[in-house]
Amino acid sequence: MADVAAIILAAGLSRRMGARNKLLLPLGGVPMIRHMVDVYARATTHPVLVVTGHQADAIEAAIAGSFAITVFNADYAQGQPTSVACGLRAACDAATMLIGLGDQPLLKSHDLHLLLETHQAGDQTRISIPVRDTDRGNPIVVPASLRAQLLEDPKSPGCKQFTRAHPEHVAFLTLSAPGFYADVDTPDAYSALMQHKLEETS
Repeated sequence: MADVAAIILAAGLSRRMGARNKLLLPLGGVPMIRHMVDVYARATTHPVLVVTGHQADAIEAAIAGSFAITVFNADYAQGQPTSVACGLRAACDAATMLIGLGDQPLLKSHDLHLLLETHQAGDQTRISIPVRDTDRGNPIVVPASLRAQLLEDPKSPGCKQFTRAHPEHVAFLTLSAPGFYADVDTPDAYSALMQHKLEETS
């Protein structure tokens, strides 16, 4: 396996879920964030770095004993770019980094392996982003050579603005697996996910 690290963003306020933190909702008998750590751990060569913020103590408790380490983003309330920057600064010196979300429970380890294999077969100096029609997915693959550039803009660190401003550093990979494009932001989305799981096991 290539030298791959992973950053999972788990600092958000989870406002659209209401009173509950979506990352702590149960999935297969474990909190969603623990499920996601386990998925990423099967595709990486370093401990999974989880960026915490909102309800950090509960997130840390949920992943205790897993193949993960945490870093706290004190600026989490200012939005996701600050968590990306926090993760990039704290990540190990792996050649390749996956940056993903904590609320993509349809994502599977073999999806991550396919993403990495496709990235490695192409231009490894670019940020690889999964796409399906007009949808951009997550996680993205970031080569270590671009880490410093992603942190250059103090007003908008991270990947979102950078990838739009610098298309020459981006490769779009056509990948169809639904896990890249589905997240769980609302109670209705979580209910639909659980109903699907029940149908799979019935």
